[in-house]
Amino acid sequence: MDGPGAKVLKRGRRKPARRDETLIRIVLIRHGKPDVGRSRWISHRKFKDYIEEYEQAGLHPDSPPPPAWLVDLTREARRVYASDRPRAKESAEALAPHAELSLSSLFMEAQLKSPKLPLMRLKPPAWAVIARLAWHAGHHGGIEDYRDARDRALKAVEMLSDTAREDGIAVLVAHGYFNAIVGRTLRKQGWTRHGGRHRAKFWNAVVYERALT
Repeated sequence: MDGPGAKVLKRGRRKPARRDETLIRIVLIRHGKPDVGRSRWISHRKFKDYIEEYEQAGLHPDSPPPPAWLVDLTREARRVYASDRPRAKESAEALAPHAELSLSSLFMEAQLKSPKLPLMRLKPPAWAVIARLAWHAGHHGGIEDYRDARDRALKAVEMLSDTAREDGIAVLVAHGYFNAIVGRTLRKQGWTRHGGRHRAKFWNAVVYERALT
């Protein structure tokens, strides 16, 4: 189950710039494979139903377990934060059964709304790309906008940073796009991406580090 980023993530913390410097770590993880129907060509109305199904789905029975390198990476975590969506909750439980689990809708995915394009039939991943572009262009229609998602990310970073300062490591199991927003916020606050990159891949992990202040 070694992924292409596993070697980077397994190499441990980078060496501190000074001998008296202590590095702390935040790990952002995307959930495992959710239990949703097979990808098929659907209308924008059916994509709305697909979004609702995805939000309610837990892990697929055939979802691969978290890779061993990721389990090792998070073994030191005393507490794991997770989105309250079933797919994220079940992923966190599978990843770190030893840890205290803290669930919150604060960590839910940046929301999507199906764009009204009645003549088109696309597969869900293609609809998701169009919906995300429309969301950035201002197609909200009753869901949160980017500023709302960014504000949630700021709150998430505050919680994760506090835990990392206390425990040395903070772990979040959430969703691909929200994790990317959290990652951008971390970099703006002086955190350095140490391993991995944000991708739409199940069990994807990205590590951020900084000196303890």
